[in-house]
Amino acid sequence: MHRITAAATCLLAGLAACGTPTDLADATIPNVESTVTLSALTGTPIATPSAYSVAEANAVRTDQGAAFDFAFNIDPAGRAVFLPLAVLGLGVTGGTNAGFLATDQAFESITSAPLNGYVTADTIPVQVGQHYIVRSRVVCSGLGVPKYGKMEITAIDPSPGVRTITFRVLTDDNCGYRGLDPGIPTE
Repeated sequence: MHRITAAATCLLAGLAACGTPTDLADATIPNVESTVTLSALTGTPIATPSAYSVAEANAVRTDQGAAFDFAFNIDPAGRAVFLPLAVLGLGVTGGTNAGFLATDQAFESITSAPLNGYVTADTIPVQVGQHYIVRSRVVCSGLGVPKYGKMEITAIDPSPGVRTITFRVLTDDNCGYRGLDPGIPTE
């Protein structure tokens, strides 16, 4: 009986510690802002990146695998849209999916990502000037958590033969951290 109680106590203590930045190793990767341009999934050459990986902080070609968090397209009505993995049928069932959280905050004012409230299973119509907090698929294998970022849509060109979106983005590449200020995060 004593062994079961000791094991249960250790398990509960470990679960209670999960996800609190004070229990994580110190962050070592600085948060850096970048600008990304994606081409639409349709009406553009397959060799151009149409998806983005929050987890790896880079544009991704969809013909080379599904290691991304969302794709960009221009729908038949001419609307620019983001398509999270779950919309593309690539999300997980019963787990944490990549998603978007719209915000009225200015890009610089977004300093931390919340844990919940992300749209994961719907198409996200986008317009220039909109701001989002974004969450990746689960990528931190040791912790089983996603990574977070913030973005601002800066340009959309729906012209035939172009069909692109440009956004500024900052991601926190430190597993378990949700701080979205430039530099080494503390939370």
